[in-house]
Amino acid sequence: MKYEIDLTPEDEAAVLAVMRPTGYRLLVAVAKIQEKQGSLYLPQQAKADEEVASILGKVIAMGGDAYSDRSRFPNGEYCKPGDVILMASYSGRRFKIKDREFRIINDDTVMAVVASPEEIERA
Repeated sequence: MKYEIDLTPEDEAAVLAVMRPTGYRLLVAVAKIQEKQGSLYLPQQAKADEEVASILGKVIAMGGDAYSDRSRFPNGEYCKPGDVILMASYSGRRFKIKDREFRIINDDTVMAVVASPEEIERA
């Protein structure tokens, strides 16, 4: 299934007005699953199940201590706000704001920064 990252700057600002991550955590907007696969529309439950297991997200904000431990991150930050990242399925704490899923994840659970999210599918 293909992912879409479609968070507007206004949406990001609205989320940050509600919540900001603390400590070594990142606030991530979970990528949405495309409505259609080819010419077929996905059932709502299949889409919802896939979003729970999502592996892509956009970093919205970082806690003040994220990537500050130089013994664990000698080369600096793995990512920054605005980056699309690859994370483990089911990682972090899930919640919704205005029907959009977000996660709070630990800084060390970022597996990669993704340059072309439209090319990624969960196997």
